[in-house]
Amino acid sequence: MSDKPSPAFDRRSLILPAVAFLFGLATLSLAALWTLAPGPEATRASSVGGPFELTAMDGRRVSSREFEGAPTLVFFGFTHCPDICPTKLMELSEVLRAAGDKAGKARALFITVDPARDTPEAMKNYLSSFDPRIVGLTGSQEEVDAVVKAYRAYYRKVPTSSGDYTMDHTAMIYLMDRKGQFVGGFNIERPPAEAAKELLRYL
Repeated sequence: MSDKPSPAFDRRSLILPAVAFLFGLATLSLAALWTLAPGPEATRASSVGGPFELTAMDGRRVSSREFEGAPTLVFFGFTHCPDICPTKLMELSEVLRAAGDKAGKARALFITVDPARDTPEAMKNYLSSFDPRIVGLTGSQEEVDAVVKAYRAYYRKVPTSSGDYTMDHTAMIYLMDRKGQFVGGFNIERPPAEAAKELLRYL
């Protein structure tokens, strides 16, 4: 008796891998269409940010409309932050300096998540070590919470062993265009000149 497979067996052995390949290709195509579809992504992006009113570090009441007309970088933090905030603020300062006068009205907003301690005076003193185009914003707890929610950010008070507290918070930098619309997360961990070039694209 011959051990040679029958022609029917040969055809089946070829058909099954072909069907599996076509199924996989169709699945990948559907996944690509779902990923690249602009509708849901555009909806998510447009729902980040929005109008607000807060108190600037000079004591003035300001609204988000004052920062329209130029790109704005937004960062949430607090003045008692031991590491992340001063690092990010220094990096923001370097980007603004690299952009120079070409940046025009471009600003960076440092919005506190700890308004109980971050008075306008505290914000002003803290930010005096960084680029003057970084504007510190505070307000009532309700006002700050509304902005945090609008930007889909996060913060949480964390008690310390000394009886004090620190804040866990979103470390993302938001890039807003000249109309105040969310563009995306701004990569600050690159050469300042490269980051400044991207910022200037939105003037």
